[in-house]
Amino acid sequence: MAILGALYYVFGGPGAQQRRAGRFAAEGPVPVLATAVTRADVPVYLEAVGTIKALNTVTVRPQVDGKLLSVNFKEGDDVKKGDVLARIDPVIYQAQLDQAVAKKAQDEAQLANSRIDLERYEKLAATAAINKQQADTQRALVAQNVALVQADQAAIDNARAMLSYTTITAPLDGRTGIRMVDEGNYVRSADATSAVVVITQVRPISVLFNLPQQELTEVNSAFAKGPLSVEALRSDTDEVIDRGVLRVVDNQVDQSTGTVKLKAEFPNTNLQLWPGQFVNVRLLVDTLKQVVVIPTGAVQRGPNGTFVYVVKDDNTVAIRPIAVQKQDETQTVVKSGVEANERVVTTGFVRLTESSKVAVGSANATPAPAERAPPRDGQKRQRQRGSNAPPSTAPQ
Repeated sequence: MAILGALYYVFGGPGAQQRRAGRFAAEGPVPVLATAVTRADVPVYLEAVGTIKALNTVTVRPQVDGKLLSVNFKEGDDVKKGDVLARIDPVIYQAQLDQAVAKKAQDEAQLANSRIDLERYEKLAATAAINKQQADTQRALVAQNVALVQADQAAIDNARAMLSYTTITAPLDGRTGIRMVDEGNYVRSADATSAVVVITQVRPISVLFNLPQQELTEVNSAFAKGPLSVEALRSDTDEVIDRGVLRVVDNQVDQSTGTVKLKAEFPNTNLQLWPGQFVNVRLLVDTLKQVVVIPTGAVQRGPNGTFVYVVKDDNTVAIRPIAVQKQDETQTVVKSGVEANERVVTTGFVRLTESSKVAVGSANATPAPAERAPPRDGQKRQRQRGSNAPPSTAPQ
């Protein structure tokens, strides 16, 4: 019973708060760090985890059959569109082209002769020296020979195309992967395993990521106003790897996950991003203009809501309830409760009470994580929860 009486005297008895305040006053001002409340433009980001994908990927395959005479690239090389990657033996296809050219020359000679005969028959038919039907028949023969020459030209174009396919070129700018066939092998256009190499376009490069469907309206509204900036961040340090722009918002929501897929494009100038890699993605959807900003470490929470300790001109503190508009790990946007140029405590909350005298160590000091204030007298529930809320008499 004596022990309980002592505890009641120290913590719960009448005047306990006054005794503690007197003890703190005897120990001198409470050392704290404080920083000034400022106004600033605050970006609003939506964050996600993204997967890097090549902007374009092409599997280069032979379009004609033949022996692979040479491979003209090194694995991992950057190639330009039109660069020669490999060559197939062109002998057969050159012969087919020559044959088509000769056939056209033969048919052109016949066409020229039939036209001369037609001219002669038309003159004779005009003087009734021959039957008019002979002239009509010759005219049909000329048309037939014209069609033959046109068919010969089509055969030449086809043979020339087949011959050109014996030189395999890069269809786009990109980087080659591991060679999939060696020089000297016989390749077939119909064989799915006869690929030569896979080329991926990595400059620029794409990043795919998902956002919850609840954020779709905000994204679409911002996207309608113009291009949106996207940042790719390292997963371990949050360092910005590259900056790009949003290109596509998918046209449907995935019903199984309740998310929508987005695609951003990055220049990837120094190959910081690589296909298949995972990165953190930050999409800028808005910027809050000239809002009141304080360090997140200054924000305290309790049953009555969020509050801060404001340092007054006489170096005493006042408990000030605030309304938080937006918050992240480093800074908090305050909707109401404090104004610019006021000072708020960022470190040293343990001994603080309403009207405590403080010794400010440094204005604009680096904010520290929020500490828990001691429980107040008569607030049993707050002591049980470890709350750092202000007394119930604090202004709301």
